[in-house]
Order: sequence, then structure tokens, then C-alpha cells
Amino acid sequence: MTGQQRLVLTIAVLGSFVAFLDGTVVNVALPAIERELGGGLSTQQWTVDAYLVTLGALILVAGAVSDAYGRILVLRIGLIGFGVSSLAVAAAPSIELLIAARALQGVAGAFLVPSSLALITSTMDEPVRSRAIGLWTALTTGALIVGPLLGGVIVDSVSWRWVFLINVFPIGAALVLLTRLEARDHRRQGARIDWLGAILCTAGLGLAVLALIELPNGGPAAGWLWTALALGILLFAGFILRQRVAPQPLLPLDLFRSRTFSSGNITTFFMYAALSLNGFVVAVYLQQGAGLSATLAGLASLPTTILVVALSPRIGILSGRLGPRLFMTIGPLVMAVGCLLLLSVGTDFNYWWQVLPAMIVLGVGVGITVSPLTAAILGSADTARSGIASAVNNAVARVAGLLSIAFLAAITGGALDLAGFHRASVVAAALLVVGAIVAALGVRNPEHPARLGA
Repeated sequence: MTGQQRLVLTIAVLGSFVAFLDGTVVNVALPAIERELGGGLSTQQWTVDAYLVTLGALILVAGAVSDAYGRILVLRIGLIGFGVSSLAVAAAPSIELLIAARALQGVAGAFLVPSSLALITSTMDEPVRSRAIGLWTALTTGALIVGPLLGGVIVDSVSWRWVFLINVFPIGAALVLLTRLEARDHRRQGARIDWLGAILCTAGLGLAVLALIELPNGGPAAGWLWTALALGILLFAGFILRQRVAPQPLLPLDLFRSRTFSSGNITTFFMYAALSLNGFVVAVYLQQGAGLSATLAGLASLPTTILVVALSPRIGILSGRLGPRLFMTIGPLVMAVGCLLLLSVGTDFNYWWQVLPAMIVLGVGVGITVSPLTAAILGSADTARSGIASAVNNAVARVAGLLSIAFLAAITGGALDLAGFHRASVVAAALLVVGAIVAALGVRNPEHPARLGA
């Protein structure tokens, strides 16, 4: 890589890192937030899903804005917005205001991920691009796994509020580095944003998730919640129909004509639904069920982090040579084995024999899968639409995560006890097996694997 390409990669990693980190670092802080601000399983779910709803819904808008008005502009807006909303979360005096601030964080986060990854794809060619995506994947996926460890240390040593304040430092570094970037934005003439589609998508997802989280609680509001669920589904269906007729849709449905793009995104859905479910239940159960401190609960995922960071760049290079299908098939199956190993967790808890093997196997599976998955999906779209292709893939991942958390009460039986923990592990493994089958049947290797972007 040239010096400027390394600078692009550094900025992209910093921008995406804070968005991914915030999606997982909160998991280990949930018990501490509950102790200080109150609430039960429902408010814990909302602390996670308020962020994922706005992130998942608006990431498509951000992808379209990124392609239309420039990656650098959108990235700068996202960095500033994320910093401000992180301060608001840290200062929240009540659980209601914290959830509202988390939703604002999701809005800002939506502008970070697609623009940062599109900045890589628009400034690099193969084979440098595959290597850069591998490095980006290793470091940003590491954020998904290292979040619980970092959050646990901060919760135990300082306060859960500092979990959100740490975002300010990488954001500041990224804003400084942006001033040294020689690349300039290229704005598309006549670009328009489908705001009606954005409203339909956001409202549809929000209402559906509200109903899915609150329905298990029952009570007199159950009738209204069923109405909200039906309305949310109708609004989201309206969003899909709108994309078929909108002159400049947020979700270009013709992207899905590519078999690799559509299959890759379906695999993404099942994989990230499983990872989000597994990350939530492990972080919370190890504290509330097994009695570990926040630091030890976070430390449990460290082996996974090390393996993801070590494997992803190398697997990215191999995927560029051999094609992504093999890795996208084997990886989720390895992850499924890791989830099933968590069934060994019992009332007589022992981390070394019951959790560590699962974390090692899970890390190997994630390291095998994520880089080829990202490269395959972006390589199946035109470079000019790399922003929206990245946004679609990230939206699918975030929506998968928020839906799996929304279904948490139904999966666990309403309580995250040992039986509920085991049920969640089995469901996560089943989701990963489905993702592997989809990848095996649907993903096509390019004719020239070393040139995925061709």
C-alpha cells in the first residue's frame, strides 16, 4: 500500500471501529446500567435494540448519501454525530433518556460504516483492495468481540458511563487524519434521496421490534402491540414496494439479481443474527447466572478476538485467490460447533472447560468467514455503487442482530437462566447452519478469483 492508502485504511478502521464497538461493548454493561437506572430484561433489550433499529434502518440512507454526495463528507458527519450522541448516553440520568440517546447513536453510526468501507473500495484496486478489506475486517470484527472485554474492565474499574465516553478518542483521531487525506469527494449530479422510503423503513422496523420485545410481557397492552406488529410489517412491505418504483431507491433491488450478492446477504443475516444472540446471552449470563464480574465476563471472549485478528487478513488473501464460497460454507459450520459447545455450561460453572473451547472454535469460524463474505458481496457490485452495496450488507447484519435480540424472550422462555442460555446456544447454532447451506448453494466464485472486484 502507498502512504495515502494506509491513511485511508486507518481512517476507515477508526470510523467503523467505534460503530461496531458500541454495538457490543454495551452488552457487558447492561447489568450495571440496570442496577443504577432500573428496568428488567425488556429495558436491557431496548438498550441494545434502540441503537440497532436506527442503525439498521438509516444505514441505507447513509449509503445512498455516501454515493451521491461523497464518502468523506458523510464519514465526517457520522464521526461528529457519534461523538456528541456518545456524550449524551454517558450523561443520561434515566433509562428512558439513555435509550433515546442510544437511538441517536444509531443514526450517527449509520453514516460511519458504509462510507468508511466505500472509501476503501473507491480508492484501491485489486489485489491491494482484498488485503485492505481483510485488515479492515480483522480490526473492525475484533471490535465486535473485544467490546465485552473492554467494557467489563471499564465497568468494574470506573463506571459503565465511561464505556461510551471512550468513543471520543478514536473519533478525534479519525477527524484529525481526515485533514491529511489527499483524496477528494466526487458528487453525483442530480442525486436525490428517497426520504419517503427512509420513513417507511424506520417506522416499520421500529414498530415491529417494539412489539416483539414487549409482547412476551403480556398485560393490557398486548392488543395494541399486535396492532403495532402488523402495522410495522405493512410499513416495511410498503418500503420494499416503494423501492421498486422510486427513481433513486435506497435499496436498489437490481443488486439482488447477482446470485452472489443475494446469497451473501442471506448468509450475513443468519450469521449476524447468531453472533448477536450469542454475544448478548454470553455477556449477560456469565454475570447474572455464573456470577462473574464484568471484567471476567468480558475476558471470556479474548481468545475469540485474538483468533479473528490473526486469521482474517490471511483468509482475505486466500479468498482473493481461491474464491469465497469454500470459506463462507466452512466458517459458519465451525461457528455452529462453537455455539453447541456452550451446552457444556452447567450449574457447577468452570470457564476453562465449559466456555474457553467454545470461544476458540467460534473465533476460528468468524476468522474464516467474515473477510471472504465482505469481499464477495462488494466484489459482486459495481465500484460506483460500493457505498450502497456496503450499506445493504451492513443493514442486513444490523437488522439480523436487532431481530434476534427482539426475539430473546421467546427464545429463552422469558428468563436468561441456564435453560434459557442453552436454548439460545442451540438457536444460534441452527441459524449458522442455515447460513452455511445458503452460501454453499448460492455463492459463486468469480472466474478470476484473484480479481474479486472485476
